[in-house]
Order: sequence, then structure tokens, then C-alpha cells
Amino acid sequence: MSDAGTTMTFHPQPQPGEATPWAFPAPERDTLPNGLTVLHCHRPGQQVVAVEVNLEAPLDAEPEGLDGVATIMARALSEGTDKLSAEEFAAELERCGATLDAHADHPGVRVSLEVPASRLARALGLLADALRAPAFPDGEVERLVRNRLDEIPHEQANPARRAAKELSKELFPAGSRMSRPRQGTEETVARIDAAAVRAFYEAHVRPATATVVVVGDFTGIALAEVLADTLGAWTGDTAEPRPVPAVTADDTGRVVIVDRPGAVQTQLLVGRVGPDRHDRVWAAQVLGVYCLGGTLTSRLDRVLREEKGYTYGVRAFGQVLRSTPEGTGASLLAISGSVATEVTGPALEDTWRVLRTLAAEGLGDDERDTAVQNLVGVAPLKYETAAAVAGTLADQVEQHLPDDFQAQLYARLAETGTVEATAAVVSAFPVDNLVTVLVGDASVIEEPVRALGIGEVKVVSG
Repeated sequence: MSDAGTTMTFHPQPQPGEATPWAFPAPERDTLPNGLTVLHCHRPGQQVVAVEVNLEAPLDAEPEGLDGVATIMARALSEGTDKLSAEEFAAELERCGATLDAHADHPGVRVSLEVPASRLARALGLLADALRAPAFPDGEVERLVRNRLDEIPHEQANPARRAAKELSKELFPAGSRMSRPRQGTEETVARIDAAAVRAFYEAHVRPATATVVVVGDFTGIALAEVLADTLGAWTGDTAEPRPVPAVTADDTGRVVIVDRPGAVQTQLLVGRVGPDRHDRVWAAQVLGVYCLGGTLTSRLDRVLREEKGYTYGVRAFGQVLRSTPEGTGASLLAISGSVATEVTGPALEDTWRVLRTLAAEGLGDDERDTAVQNLVGVAPLKYETAAAVAGTLADQVEQHLPDDFQAQLYARLAETGTVEATAAVVSAFPVDNLVTVLVGDASVIEEPVRALGIGEVKVVSG
């Protein structure tokens, strides 16, 4: 068969349209008669609604000797109410197509709900019952305590988790809650019973000190009425604001080796305490830290991964620990990764060389431009889901930030220059004030690390 005379018709090549201006969604703010603060954000097309509830039940409010009771309480909120048993509550959530999760951290307890918009009212009713009248059955609390005790040895065996635990212990005073594991130790968790959980709930969970964030497509939903009929039925007394203890830390340069005989890799965690998001340097710090270790093209990865082949990846980051309305909170600034045991010393030496070179020569304009493009340019994709928007809004509430903080942050990132970003990252990681935790084989890595002279070295049991 001949193709002679056959012609092909090509459709016109699609052309890009005009770029649509984007800004982080702005929520509306209300207060229900019971004192519950509500932030809601209509997102057309988001048929899965995300709900975040911030409860002012911080870890430093846990009674002495009961570290972990906030975590057990958070997990027990979905284990039955005054209307439904634990099994019935779980079944009702499934009928709604909803998921409910909760966790405790230094600022407080966060409860998260996701549900199709068509079943929002029913799911909010279940959430309201869990907050209003959780049953905390003795048997269920005992089961959660046993589960938590089973988790602790696994966390101890995980090098990254073990390093994080040791860094907190080193950075913060022994009397500070931040120095101890967020979810408690074997000793403290074993003491927790249903009575302790109920007492913690009664002391700290009430609508007047809570905030709910609701994000999704509310088309056809009378949101105000739904909220009034569900979360609005939650009652409780008012409470005086809790004093927030000052964050103090010791970042004297030193090294702690958590001994793991025979380990083929060393987990590295280098850190110190820095400012929280209220500080004017935050945007420049975000940009500078991203250039240092935020992606595969960052300085740390270029040296330790691409040039030397020591690691699959090293990251630098800033993580808010706790914020206050006065801006006296703190964040953890850290460098994290793992390397082969035999190159632990050279990898640390090169990490310090990267930091010293950065302080001496500064960032390049190309590094700054790439970081801005990555951080600001991908934001519309990052916040495509209702859950991502709700999570960020809840973070802002938890950290006592204005509702437009995230939108303003992207504007500040775009305006931040190379010199400012350099100054911020150099200040974030001063080479003489970094606490280094290494989880690995001390018999192999101790002497090479001592030879670096980056601080006193001690070895502790793994």
C-alpha cells in the first residue's frame, strides 16, 4: 500500500494563557457564642473539607511525672463519647468518609478532620462530641498506653529519632519540658491512666481557648448554622491565659556521640536554637537556610553528595518550637543527614568548611534567585488542597501570627536580597555555637571527630 497523496493535518500548538496572580488564601474570622474562635476559608472546587482544631493544652502543662499524658489524651479523643462507644464512633466516621487524627506538641494539641463537603455537618457533629464529652474509657486508655510503650523502643532504635531526642536533651535545661521527649518516656507513660487523662482534659480543653479552622468548598452549605449546631454546642468555662515559660538553651559548641557498635552509617544532627517567625529576620533566614541545605542543588548537597559521595542527602531547616504573642518563642535550626561510618570525620569537616566558606564569601545571586523561584514559585501547587491551607492557617494561630502572615512571607521572600539572606544564614549557623549529635559506632568515629576541634566530645550509650 502506498502513502502517496496522504496528508496530515496538524492542530494549532496550544499557547500559554495569562498568568493568574496568586496569593495565600485569606480567611474570615468569627467567634461563636461559646467563645470558640473560627477561621473559615471558602475554596471553590475543594470538595474535601479540612478542619483543624487548636487546643491550648501545651506540653509544659502536663503534671510532673506524667510526660505523655497530652499525647494519650489526644489519641483518646476518638475512643468514644457520651453517645457512642469507640467502635460506634469509628463506624460513624467511616460512614461519613471522614478521617480524624490528633497529636500533641509543645504549643498544644491539634485535632484534624477531613471529610467530603456533602457530609460536613455529620462529621462536625462527631468532632464536637469528641471535644465536648469524650468518654476516655479505662480499657481504651490502657490500650493506648500499651501502644505508646510499644512504640518507644522502636523510636530508640531509629537513628534519626534517637538523634533528635539527644539534641533536645543537650540544648535545653533538664527542668525544661523541651528537654524531654514530646510523647513521654517509658517511666512517665507507664504512670498514665484514665483518671490522669480526664484531669488533663478538664483542666485545659474548653472552647473559649480553642480555635477551629475550616477550609473547603462551602457552596450550598450554611456554614454558620452548621458550626452553631455542632461545635457551638460545646460548652465550658473561661480560663486565664497560661504564662509561657521563657525558652533558654545552651548552644556551646560540643559533640555527643550516641554509641551504636557495628553501625554502618552515622546519623548526623547539628543544631541550635534561633528566633521564631515573629522575628524580622525570619524571611531572610528561610531563604538563606534553603540555599544552604533546602534542596538537591543546595551547597551542602553539592559538596557532601555530588562531589564527595558521602551521603544520599543532607538538609538544613528551621522548625518552630513555640511562639508567644510577644515574639519570645524559639525555633530549632538544624542540619540533618546520614553518612557512611568511615567518612563521618571527613563529612563533618566538609560541613564546617561549607559554613566557613559561606561566612567568608557569601551566597551568589544565582543561588538566591533559584531559592526564591523554588520557594515562591511552587506555592500555588503546595496549597492546592484544603488540608494544606488549613494546616498553615492553624500553624499561624498556634504561633500567634496575623492571618495574612503567610501571604506577606512570600512577598518578603521575593524582596529579600542576596546580602540579607547571607547574613541571616551565617547568623543561623555560627560554626562555634553548634551542638552536634552523632548516632553511630563510637569506636570508629570518636577519634576522627575529636581531631576536628569543633568542641568537647562525649560518648553516651545508644
